[in-house]
Amino acid sequence: MSHSIQLSTPSRTLHLPHSPLHRPLSSFSFRQFPLPSTLKYTSLRASSSPDSSSTSTSSLLHSPNGSPAEEKPSSSSAIDVDTVTESELKENGFRSTRRTKLICTIGPATCGFDQLSALAEGGMNVARLNMCHGTRDWHRDVIRSVRRLNEEKGFAVAIMMDTEGSEIHMGDLGGDDASAKAEDGEVWTFTVRAFDASRPQRTISVSYDGFAEDVRVGDELLVDGGMVRFDVIEKIGPDVKCLCTDPGLLLPRANLTFWRDGSLVRERNAMLPTISSKDWLDIDFGIAEGVDFIAVSFVKSAEVINHLKSYLAAHSGGEDIGVIAKIESIDSLTNLEEIILASDGAMVARGDLGAQIPLEQVPAAQQRIVKVCRELNKPVIVASQLLESMIEYPTPTRAEVADVSEAVRQRSDALMLSGESAMGQFPDKALTVLRSVSLRIERWWREEKRYEGTPLQAIGSASSDRISEEICNSASKMANNLGVDAVFVYTKNGHMASLVSRCRPDCPIFAFTNTTSVRRRLNLQWGLIPFRLSFSEDMESNLNKTFSLLKSRGMIKSGDLVIAVSDMLQSIQVMNVP
Repeated sequence: MSHSIQLSTPSRTLHLPHSPLHRPLSSFSFRQFPLPSTLKYTSLRASSSPDSSSTSTSSLLHSPNGSPAEEKPSSSSAIDVDTVTESELKENGFRSTRRTKLICTIGPATCGFDQLSALAEGGMNVARLNMCHGTRDWHRDVIRSVRRLNEEKGFAVAIMMDTEGSEIHMGDLGGDDASAKAEDGEVWTFTVRAFDASRPQRTISVSYDGFAEDVRVGDELLVDGGMVRFDVIEKIGPDVKCLCTDPGLLLPRANLTFWRDGSLVRERNAMLPTISSKDWLDIDFGIAEGVDFIAVSFVKSAEVINHLKSYLAAHSGGEDIGVIAKIESIDSLTNLEEIILASDGAMVARGDLGAQIPLEQVPAAQQRIVKVCRELNKPVIVASQLLESMIEYPTPTRAEVADVSEAVRQRSDALMLSGESAMGQFPDKALTVLRSVSLRIERWWREEKRYEGTPLQAIGSASSDRISEEICNSASKMANNLGVDAVFVYTKNGHMASLVSRCRPDCPIFAFTNTTSVRRRLNLQWGLIPFRLSFSEDMESNLNKTFSLLKSRGMIKSGDLVIAVSDMLQSIQVMNVP
């Protein structure tokens, strides 16, 4: 049976069709009921919706040789979905799909095509490239391997490029060793000197030229958010001698922070630009290679995000590349709402954040960031040390599992592996843990029927924006109350799908879009299963076509109950698959 709720301005009516089960969509008859005068809806067609104007995505991708190439439109008779999702839907049905998205940092342990393929088949939705490590040629090879993987196996793995930032970092450790172990009581030298040949033993270069002048004897030096700690004991010209007080592993390009008299020393970092000259070169590289997201490190204010967006608009067509703000400093927490509002998403970078605020405040900060992102309809990523022990061991600690569970319970959009997948010994197993824990907590949430009753605040100011929000809010509530199998969203630039995702309905969200770039970007958001499908302004035709294609591939069956919304027509349709 099909029901359609349509909002119309000219006649201000509410249409409810009456039809027998499986009756053709084209045969509906309508009765008219007055629309309550309190509803100030002013538009019907997508032309007045923020998501229905010309698509905000560029029609350009990049060919394997790096030159611009026209993005392939979806075939009018085909539908693109990744093989893993298709298999899950066929074998286990709608409720088997995972809602929380998974991000893997790519490094030496996972950069090969076969390794990337294994991660994609294991549930990776986004591949992250950390520009602190590796050459641009190395990153280019990874990007092209991911694109090849998407093309050959139907995946929609997005690529996120993470800038290094201007904060103080260690340099490379020298020699062939990728890391070094600092033992308790050892004295190490941190220096701004450059070494053409081999450097002295236990000597580490520092990226900040004013390091030796600014640091004082008695300061505490934290490496990588406190994974290793030193006390400054002596200054000799450009060299700073430090005594190791908490032993641990030293990794190249690790972040350095300083504490003095129990407080974080912020002055030196405050003088550094958020986006360094190297970062701008990396950003140009990301534009040329067509990355989907750029994550900006140590964001201090919304001004930085706006500046980068203006630069992208001038060089890459504007909204083609999403800007993710990494929340990892006191400044970013102070200006949290304005930063998230300006960005296209946020990352809770708990490692560096935990070096700038007391450790006991990190959980509350994480919860606040997730909440604000949800309210402002921006995807949020929980990152850093989720399964840190799995860099060396095949199973996680129980505390790590509890940490992952909490992030899923908070309804974060995505969880991110860092060293676990970049250089760990068990990247596939770490990803499996994230996937299995996410699925179990999500199932528990559904079994307990823990639907969220707290209404979400309005985020749009224009009437067309408010209409879209109300439609998506209502569709999600109806989905929960009616126990529908899936919500179908037909969207050109992804905004309508993100509004449904924001509501966190109990069922999966099938997001149909006609461009591959939008499909990839939607793969970051909670609950969305992105399909590439050519569709028209005619919703009746779109639904008939979608049902036919999905049924032919065994992903839906007759009798399944779905709700459909779109940015072509301001409507909610409830129907059984014929």
